[in-house]
Formats: sequence, structure tokens, C-alpha cells
Amino acid sequence: MPVSLRRVQPADEEFLFELFCQTMDAGLMTFNTAQRDGILRLQFKAQLGTYNTEFPHADHQIIMLDDQVIGRVMVERTSTEHRGVDIALLRDYRSGGIGTMLIGELLEEASKAGKPFRISVVRSNPAIHLYVRLGFKVTDETATHLSLEWSAPSKP
Repeated sequence: MPVSLRRVQPADEEFLFELFCQTMDAGLMTFNTAQRDGILRLQFKAQLGTYNTEFPHADHQIIMLDDQVIGRVMVERTSTEHRGVDIALLRDYRSGGIGTMLIGELLEEASKAGKPFRISVVRSNPAIHLYVRLGFKVTDETATHLSLEWSAPSKP
């Protein structure tokens, strides 16, 4: 697959908003379009603010397939861990192996650095099955989220 990454640019904001909307729960479907868009725009801005505050050194990249913008990946690498802040693909590109490949590359990088790879996932996210299949373990849970961690297998 000709998948590549490039740095997020200011012009990517509308794409990132569209991607955010595709990852949101369908619970907002009871609102009219203007109300729903307004609520989603507020939530999107809040998420960006939270990410910038909590993960100020995260590497934020756009996922490309050929020349098509199809997703984003944010990873913060610290002295103690690699943190998957956000990994998302447009709906039409999910379940095709792209996410598995990208996460596999991130896990290999964390392994080479000798660090765990950690993520927090909304409980309703279908990607939880992928993370479990890749060897992530639940380390904490709240009513809405699971904290997951992957560590490289110990060498004999």
C-alpha cells in the first residue's frame, strides 16, 4: 500500500473536522443539521485544545494513501512511553489493513526505543478489537474509556 505521512498544516483543519465528525457517536442525529454541526464544531475545538494542552509535544501527522488524505495520527514520545493520542481513518478506509499497518509500525518503533505504547480508547470504539488482537492489555478503565498498553515481548 502506498501509505505515507506528512505533517499537519493549517489548511488541514476542515479535513480534521470531517474526520472528527465521522468518529463521533451517532447520538447527535436527533438534532437538526445546524444544531448538530454547531455541537460537533464545539467538541472538535475542545478536543484540539485538550490535545494541545495535555500533549504539547505530540507529533501530529496526516495519513495519505497515494495523494488522498485519509486520516491522522498523533503520537507523543516521552522518556517513559510512546502515547497514541489519536489515530483515525475516514470511514471508507477502515478495516482494510491500513490502521493495522500503521499501528504495527508505531509498536515496532516503541519496541526499538524500549518503551511501552499506551492509548486511551472510548469503550464504544470498534478498534478495541484490533488493539487486543495486537497484544494491548487493559491497564485502567472508566465508565467511558479504556486505558490500553502494549509492551514488546520479553526476550529470552
